[in-house]
Amino acid sequence: MRKLVLAGAAALLCGCQAVSDYMDRKTDYRSSGPARALPPLEVPPDLTSPERDGRYVVPEQQTAKSSATFSGYQAERRERAAGTPVPGATPVLPAFDSMKVERAGTTRWLVVQAAPERLWPILKEFWKENGFELEVERPETGVMETQWAENRAKIPLDPIRRIIGRIADRAYSSGELDKFRTRLERSPDGAGTEIYISHRGIEEVQVSNRNLGVNAASVAPTEWQPRAIDPGLEAEFLQRLMIKLGAQEDKAKSLAASGQPEYRAEIRKGVDGAELLQVYEPFDRAWRRVGLALDRVGFTVEDRDRQKGLYFVRYADPAKAKDERGFFARIFSSDSSAKLKAEQYRVQVTQTGTETQVNVLNKDGAAEASQTASRILALLHEQLK
Repeated sequence: MRKLVLAGAAALLCGCQAVSDYMDRKTDYRSSGPARALPPLEVPPDLTSPERDGRYVVPEQQTAKSSATFSGYQAERRERAAGTPVPGATPVLPAFDSMKVERAGTTRWLVVQAAPERLWPILKEFWKENGFELEVERPETGVMETQWAENRAKIPLDPIRRIIGRIADRAYSSGELDKFRTRLERSPDGAGTEIYISHRGIEEVQVSNRNLGVNAASVAPTEWQPRAIDPGLEAEFLQRLMIKLGAQEDKAKSLAASGQPEYRAEIRKGVDGAELLQVYEPFDRAWRRVGLALDRVGFTVEDRDRQKGLYFVRYADPAKAKDERGFFARIFSSDSSAKLKAEQYRVQVTQTGTETQVNVLNKDGAAEASQTASRILALLHEQLK
């Protein structure tokens, strides 16, 4: 009887711990692809490799300069806090103190006073540390994109699932996948970098079984469909990135939450009767927000020309498909012939006085007045309004 009571108490404690773990975790992403061995640690070119045998050495003793007096010790600590290099000290990942978050509507982006070339390897490491594998890496356009990954923190960890999860990690699924695109742009003054993080999500839903025969109930077919963009996730990863770059956690939280939504946009008819998107803000800010909106919606941005206000994109219009029902099934299908054909377009951002207008052009730069152009403007408006 005593053993039975102890076993019950242990099970109850396990259940409480599982609930506690679930409440403590907000995100726990793991790539949806096959398990891969992590690559060896790569030290960026501007850093030096850490010493192997210095784990138990007092930090002050690792420098060539070592003070025997308390006042000298305090002076060295002040030098380190101020960023003054101490002779003989081992360089570490630099902290980026000059950071700020800018916000327009539900969109936020991070401005760091450092060159994109310096931030690129840090961002690659950042996504791997957060459980993502990178699917796209294009330094020439400043774009990297993760693979689809599942937030395992959304799966309730009751005692049974906790035990099974130790044996087979993929035995349970949340039915949702996320991916994130990171885009880097030099700031207008050329001295810093603007970092944009955009989220896309899909969810597994059960399709209608009316035409699937007698055994439809047991088959329960599903397909992946897009779900709403989560600005909260974008803000959370911006906050984590700020901490990665050296900001204190409290400061990162306040920066990520700063700013109030204040800008709007609407679709109008131009003088030629074609639709356009009117954005009530100057060109610089509109250019950034349009770029982030393209990332959020999932356009492939092949190139951009800020001076001419052009984004060169590819867009696959689902309305042109003969069968809309299996849209995402075809996207994830291995049969390339089943995928929708993405066509080339140009998204033009033009300043008009104190405001900005957005037009859709065809691949040759002529005005596009098709239904596809209207759908592109509608998708952008949903993000910019």
